[in-house]
Amino acid sequence: MRTASRFLLVFVFLGVVFGGIFGYKFYQFGQLKAQFAQPQPPVVVSATRATAERWQPAKKAVGSVKAFNGIEVANEVPGVVESVHFESGDVVRQGDVLLRLDAAIDEASLSTRKAEAVLAQQEYQRIANLLPKRAVSQSQFDEAKANFDAAQARVNESEAQLSKKIIRAPFDGTLGLRMVDRGQYLPTGTAIVEINMLDPIYVDYTLSEKDLGLVRTGYDVVVTVAALPGQPFTGKVSAINTSVNPETRTVRVRATLANPDKALKPGMFATVLTRQPEQREVVTLPQTAISYNTYGDYVFRIEEDDQGELVVNRAAVTTGEVRDGRVAVTEGLQVDDQVVAKGLLRLRAGQRVSIQAPPAAVSAVEEAVQ
Repeated sequence: MRTASRFLLVFVFLGVVFGGIFGYKFYQFGQLKAQFAQPQPPVVVSATRATAERWQPAKKAVGSVKAFNGIEVANEVPGVVESVHFESGDVVRQGDVLLRLDAAIDEASLSTRKAEAVLAQQEYQRIANLLPKRAVSQSQFDEAKANFDAAQARVNESEAQLSKKIIRAPFDGTLGLRMVDRGQYLPTGTAIVEINMLDPIYVDYTLSEKDLGLVRTGYDVVVTVAALPGQPFTGKVSAINTSVNPETRTVRVRATLANPDKALKPGMFATVLTRQPEQREVVTLPQTAISYNTYGDYVFRIEEDDQGELVVNRAAVTTGEVRDGRVAVTEGLQVDDQVVAKGLLRLRAGQRVSIQAPPAAVSAVEEAVQ
């Protein structure tokens, strides 16, 4: 009997303990459910408005910098380098002597030709004096004149050959690296030095044939290169090729730019914006306000719900050109529409938000409190 009583007391005690635990847990669950049932506090966001700006339409392309004049200077005749009259990087004028080849044989040949020409001239003059006296025939006079003309022509030929032993700058420009040394034998066509005229300078680029109607000679261009970030160069379209490449369906365009400090070098990769003369009004937003998605770009537009509270809703947009951190929105927004400026990943459609006061306004409030 006593054992049954003890078991009964144990069961009663356990029932009370477990009942208390279950009751407490049930109370906690009710409190948690009530907490979740309460509306979540609004998310603080920074906002911006779609603004209207006047942008000058521009077509973006890539190309290469090209010298106004640029060649590798080479020798027309073979020979041994007698003297070098330049150093790498020199700035030269047209006609400046760059290099002389050994010309001893050519000078001797010229002396021989001149002596022959003097003798032919004397013979021609003597026969010319005798012709009026009929002491010589007309055929003898003609032969003497032909011999004199031929001798003079051989002198001119030798002088031209001798002049090719002196290599001169073909135009004003800046020299590259010297590629020959004194005493070196140069076969015909050996590269001696590169020379480029760098001011003005060209930028050649290509455009799709569908964009050909958007470009005309005289349009302004803005060029940037990777080597000089943040430094734009301005110029104008100077020529457009007369044919379209049938394989790529592109057309070559050339712009001419001033380059007084020689910052642009031939061969540089260039990004080119070709600007059209007229301006157009566009709706713009900061780049951070747009979420770029494979299935379409969108923004979170800030609107009031039926209770007058601010909520965000997704709005699909079509974007266009990007300039200085702002994006042109061609469809989906109107001027003065308010959108979330940044931090879009933490938001969902229909979520309550509150707009963060701009730093200037916060500072003014703090000063007033102080």
